[in-house]
Amino acid sequence: MKIAYLVNTYPRASHTFIRREIQALERRGFDVHRFAMRSDRDALVDAGDIAEDRLTEHVLEQPKAALLRSALGWMLRRPLASLRGLRMALACGKRGGGGRLRHLVYLVEAAQIAARCRALGVKHLHAHFGTNSTTVALLASLLDGPRYSFTVHGPEEFDSPLALSLRDKVHHAGFTVAISSYGRSQLCRWADYADWPKLKVVHCGIEPWRFPEPGPMPDGGPHLVAIGRLSEQKGFPLLIEAMALAAPRHPNLHLTLVGNGELRSSIEASIASLGLQKHVTLAGWQDEAGVRRALSAAQALILPSFAEGLPMVVMEAMAAGRPVIATAIAGVPELVNRDTGWLVPAGDAQALADVIGDLAATPQNQLIAMGRAARTRVFARHDIDTEAAKLTDLFTVGSL
Repeated sequence: MKIAYLVNTYPRASHTFIRREIQALERRGFDVHRFAMRSDRDALVDAGDIAEDRLTEHVLEQPKAALLRSALGWMLRRPLASLRGLRMALACGKRGGGGRLRHLVYLVEAAQIAARCRALGVKHLHAHFGTNSTTVALLASLLDGPRYSFTVHGPEEFDSPLALSLRDKVHHAGFTVAISSYGRSQLCRWADYADWPKLKVVHCGIEPWRFPEPGPMPDGGPHLVAIGRLSEQKGFPLLIEAMALAAPRHPNLHLTLVGNGELRSSIEASIASLGLQKHVTLAGWQDEAGVRRALSAAQALILPSFAEGLPMVVMEAMAAGRPVIATAIAGVPELVNRDTGWLVPAGDAQALADVIGDLAATPQNQLIAMGRAARTRVFARHDIDTEAAKLTDLFTVGSL
């Protein structure tokens, strides 16, 4: 079966889970065409992402005149469908999400996607993220394009459900995927009750064979690692506060913070002002091998986020045999439990400091057992081939 995936910017270093999903579907016999509006190739480092970039059709890289000519030709040959698409574009633009002018641009992009899907023999179009990529998929379907579906990750879609016309997107889709039960519950808030049966849970997945047996749990510490973009949403400034609260009781406490972002200078200033230079290392961006090394050198991953979907870094830490300390938000409690780590209230630096103390008091053999339980749990719940089988059923049922 020929299907297509649509992402606004693809590939990206942070979107390897999409690549894994596509490749798992290809292993199941699907012929998957990759569409993206634009590429992030100048920032790509991973060889797999670079190879994926070559496989992706980037719509906006063709000359604008040719794109406009092709899209308008498609629409002029389908006046009734084009009227439906225009009405939807204007309605979505009125609610927000960039306004009507931007949605007219999306309409042109959608016409091109519809035309290309027809030329390629694509039977189903799947978008990732319920934002503008799904807007284009919705409009393409109204322009006589293929049946579509989309995966919602959160939290962006749940922050602006009205502006993103989430109700309309769910209503017109063949099905809608949430990556956790929590995500499905949030979709239920904004979808028509009649559309609830179309809301499915398919987890983001990992490839278990890429995670060898974990290295030995380090002694001493406690040794923590945090991984993610240095932005407000991730809560890292609060983690620095927690480190300041915990460090006096744990003189050998150390945190390695992997990632870059707009708050780096502010975090560096906080580390200096709180005298935490020997307790916190800012490691910057790391490739996949660097992340693995950082996890191996830690006794636990710590995730202080305020908003998430279900972070891949939690899955990767568990697959690496490390317990997880995380805030009890979104889909995280569906994966992290008392056997595999600790959950704390979001936004509470003292709670984070207290649980760092719990980690320090946990015997080494118990930490190892928690890491093993984490590894078993994530392999059982997030094997990409198992999740791809769920998508296979969803894609093929609608094509019959």
